[in-house]
Amino acid sequence: MKTLNRWMSLLLCVIWVSGVMGSSAHAEWSVDFEEEEELELEDDFSSGIEENGLLDPSASSGLSVTDYREDDGSVLITITATGDFTIGGDSRKKKNIFEDELKRQDGDLNFTMRNMREILMADDLTIVNFEGTLTNSDYIPSDKRNNQFLFSAPPEYVTMLSDNGVEAAALENNHIMDHGDDAYEDTKNALRGAGIVYSNSTEVGVIEIKGVRIAMLTYLCIDRYDRLWDKVPRDIELAKQQYPIVICSFHWGNEKDYSPTQNQIKMGRLAVDSGADLVLGHHSHRLNPIEDYNGVYICYSLGNFCFSGNNKPDDMTSFVFQTRFRVRDEEDGSQTVSREGFRIIPIRISSRTDRNDFIPTPLTKDTAIDSVLTTLKANGRKLTYAVSAYPLDW
Repeated sequence: MKTLNRWMSLLLCVIWVSGVMGSSAHAEWSVDFEEEEELELEDDFSSGIEENGLLDPSASSGLSVTDYREDDGSVLITITATGDFTIGGDSRKKKNIFEDELKRQDGDLNFTMRNMREILMADDLTIVNFEGTLTNSDYIPSDKRNNQFLFSAPPEYVTMLSDNGVEAAALENNHIMDHGDDAYEDTKNALRGAGIVYSNSTEVGVIEIKGVRIAMLTYLCIDRYDRLWDKVPRDIELAKQQYPIVICSFHWGNEKDYSPTQNQIKMGRLAVDSGADLVLGHHSHRLNPIEDYNGVYICYSLGNFCFSGNNKPDDMTSFVFQTRFRVRDEEDGSQTVSREGFRIIPIRISSRTDRNDFIPTPLTKDTAIDSVLTTLKANGRKLTYAVSAYPLDW
């Protein structure tokens, strides 16, 4: 679908939640959590919001929503979710392994997506966890100066996403504020300018595909669960009142863990009980099992995708998750949503085995694919609602 009219098949809006004063990133990333400003979604999403980057999906192509409908009147929406998308380097260090690889690739900014572009262009919506910044600033906040890793890339590198079928980015993680508030705004502006909808804990990303409005909510959990047990279900319930499909992304868990913590399990299921239609997880840099809880998939960790933090991570395997929703219009004007299964695409985050070249690549060898499937199944044994199989095809 996206190969023919990527822009014509989506309606992009970033919802600026009313009542949020100043920089939402600053409030959310304050070191002193006791003094953090409480940032909440208003009870009425439509009150005082501003829509940015509004695009008419039929303006250029002449297509209407009816052109996407199947014989029974329904529309089928295919969604792809990937793990961490981290590009660029650390401004404190002389060596930049990402820029070195870009030079080897003759400066082709699209090199990272070379082996995934066809897959991402064929769906309706691709969501990545964008973990880093798009800025030319080298400012480092005082609370970040001792961090092992800081990530930044020039704003123009956003085309690695927009030119390769990525429409949405989750912006709640432990690297999005690596260079402070101004750089965070640079990052949002770069994404917005490229037509990519973003979401964080105070801004709901909204995209319309084939006449169906989809809301995306994103939260950093790691050490903030106590603040989120009430906020997350309230936000989801309010979003569900307006949007037929609600996708909730969480940055949570422990790095290098292959299975979720009890807090992750509790929060993921709470999101589903509150109305989420899909739950996506990130942070561990490792693939985690999937649950099928009350008819909703919970992906506890999608691992890495394009990751410039290491020239040879000790585990370069991961997977891309895809699912489908069928949506039908009802006589009362509402829309009913049913899911149509899922599949995974096992990948290596590099096209090479000897080093990381930042080119995520689908696995082709049966032994490598079986290893991913075995890992997912083994680490799901303790989960009550773990899926029984990981299909590779629809």
